[in-house]
Order: sequence, then C-alpha cells, then structure tokens
Amino acid sequence: MKLSIIIPVYNERKYIRTILAKVKKVDIGEVKKEIIIVDDCSQDGTRDILRKLKGYTILYHPKNRGKGAAIRTGLEHATGDILLIQDADLEYDPNDYPKLLKRILSGEAQVVYGSRFKGKLFHRETLAIPTHYIGNRTLSLMTTLLYGQWVTDMETCYKMFTREVLSKLNLTAERFDFEPEITAKILKLGYRIHEVPISFHPRDWKQGKKINWRDGVKALYCLAKFRIID
Repeated sequence: MKLSIIIPVYNERKYIRTILAKVKKVDIGEVKKEIIIVDDCSQDGTRDILRKLKGYTILYHPKNRGKGAAIRTGLEHATGDILLIQDADLEYDPNDYPKLLKRILSGEAQVVYGSRFKGKLFHRETLAIPTHYIGNRTLSLMTTLLYGQWVTDMETCYKMFTREVLSKLNLTAERFDFEPEITAKILKLGYRIHEVPISFHPRDWKQGKKINWRDGVKALYCLAKFRIID
C-alpha cells in the first residue's frame, strides 16, 4: 500500500522545512509514503528552498491559481492507493496520520476526515480566531442539512480517501472552494465520511493565515450549488 500526501504550498518559506521533516518522520507502518509538493507560484523564497530538496515530487505552477488548483495538480500526479491533503503550515500534525489510516486499512471506511471539533482533543486553541470557529461550524451545519450526514468539520485540511473515491470525483475548484466541492461530491456519491479527532494549532493573520470571510461565503454558495448540480 502507498499513501500519497499532497502538500499545496504558497509563500511558506518559514514553515516548509519543518512540515516536510514532520511528514517524513511520522511512522505509518508498512505503508509507503509518496510526498507531492505543489508550489502555487510562491513569491517569498519558498521556491528557492524547494529547488534544493531531494526525495520529493515537486511541481511548480507558473502562475498563482489557488489552493484547489494546487491540490488537483497534486492528485493528478499521485500514484498512491490512499490520498491525503496536508497544508504546508504547522496547524495540522502529521502524527495524526495513523488515526486516519487505521479506518481505511481496516476496511471500515473509504473516506476519513480529521475533525478539529470532535472528541476530547477539542480545545481552546480551536477558538483562537472566533470568526473562523463560527464560520466552520456554520458550514458544517449546512453540510449536514443539505447532504443528510452529520459532519463536524467540513473545512478540515485532513481529508483522506481511497483511489476508488478519487476516480469518481470530477473536481474543478481553483481556490478554497475545494473543501465544499470535494465534500459535497463525496456525499452525493453515497460515501460515508468517517471522522476522527485530531490535534490543531491555529495560526493568526500575522503568521500567514490566508482564508477569510469571503471564502466562507463562497463555500456556502458552493455547498448549495453542488446539491443541485454535479
């Protein structure tokens, strides 16, 4: 078995070395790792760092297209049996990979999300940016109402799924609308999203937080749109 880890990158010079070290270090047993980095035309020196690295598949967008486009580029080049999205900052901890993998390797699930709001791991750091917390909860509630399955964290970065699921998804999102699009299409196909609690260490605007309230409004629109159309 092979796990393809897709890492979209945009202006992450401060964090890219650290997150890659964490991804390489995490123990996932006999499952092989394929690490695919997609640089979405960074302008802060991230590319200079990436060009010196070995042992990764590194792809470069000639112009900035957005997180969704970077993820789709990574998925197009992935060869793994299982796929996972990993942000390039330090908000999510790769040490949580085994929790997600366990559900798929056991045959219990084909789609697993890492939830920041589930179980005992929910903590005050999740409330670091109150507007983000409220927005995330609103989007999760709308997902539940529109698609009939309770999902606590639709906007989570940690989305793991099998190649079979990927082969049935026609993904088109360019930016942060990737999250509602993939969730909506997975649920419309009849797959159940299994959630496991994960740790989370949010960063603020000064540390490079990129998503804003406009992305939340667009996500609501996308959830409603994909309920009606494919």
